[in-house]
Amino acid sequence: MVQVLLPSQLQAYSGGASRVEAAGATIDAVLRDLDGRYPGLRFRVIDEQDRIRPHMRIFVGRERAFDVAGALCEGDELLIFGALSGG
Repeated sequence: MVQVLLPSQLQAYSGGASRVEAAGATIDAVLRDLDGRYPGLRFRVIDEQDRIRPHMRIFVGRERAFDVAGALCEGDELLIFGALSGG
């Protein structure tokens, strides 16, 4: 299992949980596992071309991920961040 940290803007999908566990050997597989339990979550992070949305950032540990095909290992920590905007 992979530990996933969710930003506040995605916690409405997870019932308010900021940290969840998911299964998968890639970032995409983990996001699909989460989407099975929390419908709509993946679409907020990944676009229709399976790319990370421009306003989202994904890290595996301290390394930024640029592709959802990135491999994950048992016990990895996946962090999802959303950009803040305002004026």
